[in-house]
Amino acid sequence: MNELATLFRRELALAWGRGGGPMLALPFYACIATLLPFAVGGDHAQLAPIATGISWLALALTSLLSLERLFERDFEDGALDLLALGAPSMVATCFIKCLAQWLATGAPLAIAAPIIALGLGAKPELWSLIFTSALLGGLGFAFTGGVGAALAIGSRRGGVLIAVIVLPLFVPPVIFGATAISQAADGLAWQSGFALLGAYSLASVALSPFAMAAACRNALS
Repeated sequence: MNELATLFRRELALAWGRGGGPMLALPFYACIATLLPFAVGGDHAQLAPIATGISWLALALTSLLSLERLFERDFEDGALDLLALGAPSMVATCFIKCLAQWLATGAPLAIAAPIIALGLGAKPELWSLIFTSALLGGLGFAFTGGVGAALAIGSRRGGVLIAVIVLPLFVPPVIFGATAISQAADGLAWQSGFALLGAYSLASVALSPFAMAAACRNALS
């Protein structure tokens, strides 16, 4: 248990400082959400129907920022070899890495998500649903993105490869999350979309560490 706690503290510190952590992710998130509306104009009536979709697209793109460094730095300096030989299993190590990534980047982005969505014209009464869905979706982004980061270990253009692998997998949570909020805004039943988002994220948490561990072992062999 002490080994897991020590590993978690290490990964949280690295996730906070790796690539700037939330200090880089939050401005990037705000920039994307600010630039995208220029394509449709600044009219509130035009922005309001697509506010949730824009905020979710910005959230997905921002989640890619620090994925390249999730395993690559440890692979380059030999720390990944030591982690593979340590007491916690490789599956547990990958789980803790992604959990720390979510806490350092996904949680701050979830806090910012209602502000971004409300600034784009979303209804104020939706802020709690926007925050909850962004927090849940960010969890899925962190663990699904971890698979892409593990598969890209040792590649020269890791960031591009991760984006190619991960972006198609980010489509379902973006659809589920944006649909749930849009239906809530229209007074329709939003629970099904939110349930699908939760199922996606929980499945990512349960299955992704095994895929990451296998990719890491392959890179180290």
